[in-house]
Amino acid sequence: MSLTFAFLLFAQVGPNPALGAPPSVPEELLEQRRRNAERQQVADETQRSRLAECLSLVAESERRGTEFARNWRETAGADDAAQATHCLGFSHIRAGRFGEAQASFATALGEAREDNPAYRARLGGMAGNAALVSGDGTSAEQYFAGAVEDAQRAADAGLTAGLSVDHARALVALRRPDEAATALNTARTLDPSNTRAWLLSATLARRLDQLVEAQEHIAYAAELSPDDPAIALEAGVIAALSGRMQDARRNFETVLSLAPDGNEAPRARSYLEQLAPPVASSGEEGAQ
Repeated sequence: MSLTFAFLLFAQVGPNPALGAPPSVPEELLEQRRRNAERQQVADETQRSRLAECLSLVAESERRGTEFARNWRETAGADDAAQATHCLGFSHIRAGRFGEAQASFATALGEAREDNPAYRARLGGMAGNAALVSGDGTSAEQYFAGAVEDAQRAADAGLTAGLSVDHARALVALRRPDEAATALNTARTLDPSNTRAWLLSATLARRLDQLVEAQEHIAYAAELSPDDPAIALEAGVIAALSGRMQDARRNFETVLSLAPDGNEAPRARSYLEQLAPPVASSGEEGAQ
């Protein structure tokens, strides 16, 4: 039996309510299954509630959140060990310990249930981002690749698209632009509304001197998010490299209008200074 066929059979397990219960199943067994399902639902809700409580504590106090996560971890059963370690990873993030965060998220990923691929995908993405911030591009790429596979197993197009964008970032860091372009194409196809996919596609195309393609990507990104200063900045750079100086100036001025104190503002000001026409000397003015 192929893995795909086995997965489809597994996904279809359960009685069809429109047909009623098979007559061969004893009523006592059906009642037991119902109670087991209710207990599992309560257990899942308890786990989610405890994780939310832990993450809230981390946001308030890294020390208190770490203590909560470690105590939870000591008493955690198989089903909630991953969530306890997940929370511990966030406490490391808040403290700026990205290497330890990567290790915690990786441990949580190893503990997460195989039948919850969406959660596994998110944990893989967390591990990948922590690795990327730590400068470990190789590990980041591996985590993101696995996370994309889990998101695909979960049949979650939006999650797959977002993780494909992250995968592309790691591939760019590893100087593998062709693979990064493929990952970004996947993201744009699965979720055409993903602004980051279009912005990073434009940036990558511009770095590869594919200015026509870069302009197409950034124009679409601007349609999706016209008030994003990062998009306006990239649009200005692409316009300048394409020789459209008026468009470049307008985009850089838009950056300063949207976010004069934002991260993009210093670069926008620097580019505007470079675009400024040379000031004529006094001798030249007299000659005119």
